[in-house]
Amino acid sequence: PDGQRSELIDGQFHNMAPPSRIHQEISYQISRLLGNYIESNGENAGLSAPFAVNLDADDKDWVEPDISLICDPNKLTDRGCSGAPDLIFEIVSPSSRRMDYLIKNALTP
Repeated sequence: PDGQRSELIDGQFHNMAPPSRIHQEISYQISRLLGNYIESNGENAGLSAPFAVNLDADDKDWVEPDISLICDPNKLTDRGCSGAPDLIFEIVSPSSRRMDYLIKNALTP
């Protein structure tokens, strides 16, 4: 829904709490290191955090991994990434354990 942080997993909406300061610091450091590596090696990859990822053609699974690395520009749409990113990072915390489990299962074929 507009204005709410949520993910759609198996057709069910799951509300998401805003990330903590420590979560954002970890996310920034990982993104910075990956971005520097990609740039220094002349690779063509998009790095984003968070970014909508549509995992199926039925629109039943939309998630926002903390960090997504997308090497295939054909996967990028106006709505986000269509299909699984090439690499994701999900920063876990005790308070997000249930949601992290749902995301992991949605991303694992």
